[in-house]
This record gives sequence, C-alpha cells and structure tokens, in this order.
Amino acid sequence: MSSKGAILDLADRLFLALEAGDLDAVRALHAPHALVWHNNDRIEQSREENMASLAAFVGASRSRFYEVTRREPFHGGFFQQHVLRVESHAGETFEVPACVVCLIEDGRITRLDEYFDSAQIGELVEGLTRGLS
Repeated sequence: MSSKGAILDLADRLFLALEAGDLDAVRALHAPHALVWHNNDRIEQSREENMASLAAFVGASRSRFYEVTRREPFHGGFFQQHVLRVESHAGETFEVPACVVCLIEDGRITRLDEYFDSAQIGELVEGLTRGLS
C-alpha cells in the first residue's frame, strides 16, 4: 500500500472502528501475522492477543474518542499523534496523549507500535476498573 490516500483511509477506518468498539473491523484491518507493541511493557502481542486486550478495554469503557493532532503517511505506513479520550461506565473521563507508528502491507496493518505515558495509562486502567465496580 503506497498510495497516501489509501494509507490515510486505512488509518481513518482503524480509529473510527476503535471509537465504535467494532473489534471485527479492527481485526480485519490487521494482517493475521500482525504484531502490536506498547512502550510500557515492551512486549510484542500477536493480533489475537491484542484483540483480547482491546475487547477488555472496549468492555470497560463507555466511549472512546481519538483526537488526531498529527497524522503523516509514509511509504508503507503512517505515523500519528493523538489524544485518546475515554469515558468510564462511572462517567469519569480520562485523556492519554499517544503516538502510533503503523506499518502496512497489502492493505493491512502488519505492525503497530504505540507510545504513551505509562502513568496516564495506569490512571486510565484504575478508573475503568472503578467504573466496573
């Protein structure tokens, strides 16, 4: 996938699906062999391991919104900065600035690296857990 338009379209579809909690659409945008890495634990997850994490996140949150502050396509992928805004089931809201780098082959994500402040993710996880109580 080298067309900037096609890369930006895939990025739009990914983040809209995440906001909607449409995990089938998210899964379809990832190649079966895709890897997802987060800076807080430095562990590579398979597509299915990441889907399980996303399912827990979607189930624990009332809503999710990605405010994209910068998105740049490059040959074979894109870079994005955003602020993730999440509302818990208890009505608390959380903001987490983040950056992702996605690699794309044949119209599907093969690797996604996500960088965020681990302290803010910790607050988000604690808040979502409180919202389920």
